[in-house]
Amino acid sequence: MRFSQLLSQLPAVGQACPLDLAADPEIVGAESLERAGDGQLSFLEPGHAPAAALDATGAGAVLLFPDPDLQAQASARGLAWVAVPNPRLAFAEALDALFPRRRPAPGAHASAVVSPEARVAADVHVGAHGVIGPGCEVAEGCVLHPGVVLLEDVHLGRFCEIHANAVIHPGSRLGEGCVVHSGAVIGSEGFGFVPTPAGWRKMPQTGRVVLEDGVEVGCGSMIDRPAVGETRVGAGTKIDNLVHVGHGVTIGRGCALAAQVGLAGGARLGNGVILAGQVGVANRATLGDGAIASSKSGIHGDVPAGEVVSGYPAIPNRLWLRCSAAFSKLPEMARSLRQLKAQQPQ
Repeated sequence: MRFSQLLSQLPAVGQACPLDLAADPEIVGAESLERAGDGQLSFLEPGHAPAAALDATGAGAVLLFPDPDLQAQASARGLAWVAVPNPRLAFAEALDALFPRRRPAPGAHASAVVSPEARVAADVHVGAHGVIGPGCEVAEGCVLHPGVVLLEDVHLGRFCEIHANAVIHPGSRLGEGCVVHSGAVIGSEGFGFVPTPAGWRKMPQTGRVVLEDGVEVGCGSMIDRPAVGETRVGAGTKIDNLVHVGHGVTIGRGCALAAQVGLAGGARLGNGVILAGQVGVANRATLGDGAIASSKSGIHGDVPAGEVVSGYPAIPNRLWLRCSAAFSKLPEMARSLRQLKAQQPQ
C-alpha cells in the first residue's frame, strides 16, 4: 500500500503530525533502519545515531521523532517521513497493518477431543489434537492452536489465544484477551513438600492460577498453583519466555518480566514492576509499585516503590554502579594494603 494509505491506518499518527510524502512510495514491508531497502518502512527514535542512520538507510519511508533538523535531513535525501511522538508505537501499528494476522476458522479439528461437559462458544477454533476437559468454559473469539490441553474446570475469557502445546491445569482462570505461547504451563502444581522423618510428604496443591485481562505468557514459562488460595497475575502484565512464577505469587498490573526470571513462592510484585533477564526474587519478598531490577539481580528482601536495584544481593542501582567501578581496582587496593602492612614495625 502507499505510504499515505498506511499512515491513515495508524492511530499514533495524528492529523497534526508533520510529514513529507515525497513520492508517496509503495510500502511492501518493514525492516530495521540499517537493513531496510526500497519499499520498506523503518523508524528512528531518540538515542540512535540519527544523522549517520538516516544517511545510510535504504528505506522507502521512515517514522521519525519530532526534530526539525532530522526532518530536513530526511527530506533532503528524498525520504518519505512522518514525525510522531512515539515512533516505536507507530511502527508496531504499521506492522499490524502490513502483516494482518489470519484468524483460523471456527470449529474443532477432527482429531480434537472436546468434553461434552465443556461449554465452548460457537466461533472458537480448536486445532489438531487439542483437548478441552470437562467443566471447561471457553468464551467467544478464543483460538486454541494444535496440541493445546485444557484440563478440567479451566475458564477462558473472550478472545484468548493459546498457542501450540500449551497446557492449562485444572481450575485455572484466564481473563479476556490473554495470550499463552507455545509450551507454557499454567496452573501446574507448586513445589510444596513437608519434611518428615520418613522423607518428603507432598502438600496437595488445591489452589488455582488467575490471569487477569490482557496477560501474555511466553514460551516455556510456568505459573504454579498454590496449596490453597491463588497465584494471581494482574491485568496487562507481560511475561517473557522461560519465566517461573512460584505458587502463591501475586503480580500486579502492567508488570514486565523478562526471560529466565524466577519468583519464589509468596513473592509479591506491585503494579508496573519491571524485572530484567534472570532476576531472582526470594520467597515472600515484596517489590513496590514501579520498582525495577536490572538483569541478574538477586532480591532477598523488600524493595520500595520506585526503587531501581542491581546486583546480588540486590542493592540500590546507584550504589551498585559505584561498587562496580571499584571492582577492577580491588587487586591494586589489596596490593597497596599488603605493602602498608609490610612497612609497619613488627
